[in-house]
Amino acid sequence: MNVFLDNLFLTLHNLARWAVVITSIIAIGRAYRGWFGKREWAKMDDRAGLLFVTLFDTQVLIGLILYFFFSVASQVTLSNFGTAMKDPVDRFFGLEHLLLMVVALAIAHVGRIRTRKAVEALSKHKQAALFYSVSVLVILFAIPWEGLPDIGRPLFRFFGIAF
Repeated sequence: MNVFLDNLFLTLHNLARWAVVITSIIAIGRAYRGWFGKREWAKMDDRAGLLFVTLFDTQVLIGLILYFFFSVASQVTLSNFGTAMKDPVDRFFGLEHLLLMVVALAIAHVGRIRTRKAVEALSKHKQAALFYSVSVLVILFAIPWEGLPDIGRPLFRFFGIAF
């Protein structure tokens, strides 16, 4: 396995995580403010949702590259699924993390589509708020946060340096 590429994609995956978290906060904040404040749907509301979903797409793509080309956990899972499912760490990184992120991405995309198809501003804000919020709850549940037993990973990784 190429250590440089492994570190590069882990770094990109980590940086993209924070971009997704930040843009989701912005998109959700704008959606709730618009919904409860009964505001008109603004171009920036649409752009915030688009940026969140686009960065999340990028994050999942980087994760899939890690999964299929670099991840030891996924190699263990793919080579012996039954054994991997008995180990909580292998199961989390080999199946649960991937599955939950794909589900969260699908929810975000459904929200984006429903938001774009809604006619009234209030409905657009409500669709964005609800779907993006559910998506982010799934994301937050699926992130291997530092401090979690066994699966916890550093908050920041930069080319093999964790802090």
